[in-house]
Amino acid sequence: MSLTFHWFLPTNGDSRHVVGGGHGTPATASGRDRPPTVAYLSQIARAAEDLGFVGALTPTGAWCEDAWLTTAMVSRHTERLKFLVAFRPGFVSPTLAAQMAATFQRHSGGRLLLNVVTGGESHEQRAYGDFLDKDDRYRRTGEFLRIVRELWEGGTVDLKGEHLRVEDAKLVRVPDPVPEVYFGGSSPLAGEVAARYSDVYLTWGEPPAQVAEKIAWVRGLAAREGRTLRFGIRLHVITRDTSEQAWAEAHRLLDGFDPETVRSVQAGLARSESEGQRRMLTLHGGSRDGLEIHPNLWAGIGLVRGGAGTALVGSHEEVAERIKEYAALGIEEFVLSGYPHLEEAYWFGEGVLPRLAGQGLWAHPAGERASSVQVPFAG
Repeated sequence: MSLTFHWFLPTNGDSRHVVGGGHGTPATASGRDRPPTVAYLSQIARAAEDLGFVGALTPTGAWCEDAWLTTAMVSRHTERLKFLVAFRPGFVSPTLAAQMAATFQRHSGGRLLLNVVTGGESHEQRAYGDFLDKDDRYRRTGEFLRIVRELWEGGTVDLKGEHLRVEDAKLVRVPDPVPEVYFGGSSPLAGEVAARYSDVYLTWGEPPAQVAEKIAWVRGLAAREGRTLRFGIRLHVITRDTSEQAWAEAHRLLDGFDPETVRSVQAGLARSESEGQRRMLTLHGGSRDGLEIHPNLWAGIGLVRGGAGTALVGSHEEVAERIKEYAALGIEEFVLSGYPHLEEAYWFGEGVLPRLAGQGLWAHPAGERASSVQVPFAG
């Protein structure tokens, strides 16, 4: 088995400190340390490509730059890297989204992956003109993905759904290849949508026992639909030559959390309707104590950042072991990030990936390490 690794493009800004925000909360001031320019994001993307990451996730929301436009620009500065573009179905028509995806595939050479985000924050959705409640948003997402998938298959679609209606919808040119759909969510309706329409189910980085429960749940739902999904996990990483060095870095990041910022972010996240966000919050309870919730799994990021709030922290060997632990549960894809994203890509790519390759668990997607990137490791 060869595991798949993706990196992250910080379109909300980057820093040597944690850039907080997300899930309806604004990016913290640290995001201005390294603005998300196309030049800087392309530097990260080229490094990730060279190191052997398959793709790069780009977030969505009011706290960051638009994912479609940004990745379209960055794609011109890379050759192989795929772009896991997060987008919200309620903000664009399904026919237009299917057309946009087909266009992206043609112009990028088939390098688009889609991360469908239903949206767990009604107050943020309303700012974009979307006034459906959470359950109806998931029902609309199901209709949306049904239309998009039928269009990608070359069909003519007529659908009068509860939330979406199209007549005689058809694409002049279908995407080749069809983009894979990544989907996450912890509520019952999210599981149903994932089982019917996604290719990869993504979970945030919870302890292995909880991840195993999620996998079993979604796998069972997919089986009822006659489908088989792959599973991925979203984590931050802090990996160093020794465990002591890695934990020292985690503590340095924690020391940089202003107490007022933590209180403000936690108050904002407490409004979230997302079941996944609620589960993230319970891992740390807003406290700086007891943040190692499983060996080498640290919940500190979630004190100031919405969404993915846990990090693998340890020596390269320890982080590799934790990855193997998740892989044993059925996780095949790892969507990773770290602060700053340029340097941490090198720490992981040069420290952990070779160890996994030596055990037959990973292979560079280009067959051998590329040599075109001239970006030095600035650790």
